[in-house]
Amino acid sequence: MNTLNTGTHTAGVSNPVISSSRVEGTKVYNEQGEKLGSIDHLQIDKQSGQVRYAILEFGGFLGMGTDRYPLPWNVLRYDTALDGYVVPVTKDKLDNAPKYEGTAHPEYNDEYGRRVYDYYGAQW
Repeated sequence: MNTLNTGTHTAGVSNPVISSSRVEGTKVYNEQGEKLGSIDHLQIDKQSGQVRYAILEFGGFLGMGTDRYPLPWNVLRYDTALDGYVVPVTKDKLDNAPKYEGTAHPEYNDEYGRRVYDYYGAQW
């Protein structure tokens, strides 16, 4: 059974909340079943308390040279069969997505957020 992250509640799961420590390190796949990477960390909106982004760690080798891709939280869907998140993103689309090097962190202001959400066709 696949479960769907609806942003505020996860349908089909007895406990609708999860610790961020359990999300970090979770594998991320595209809809074709290809592994894209894993969740490095989450970005949480200070005022609403809602997760705004899951930061995907992708590329590199043995943790060296990896880039971070902020994914709007509402584009991730948890798939119990894969034991990971699925996103509607091909590897080619990810190549051109907003990203940053592991040691550099963008300013997560509204302009940057809209750019990220628009890129993935997500609702801001």
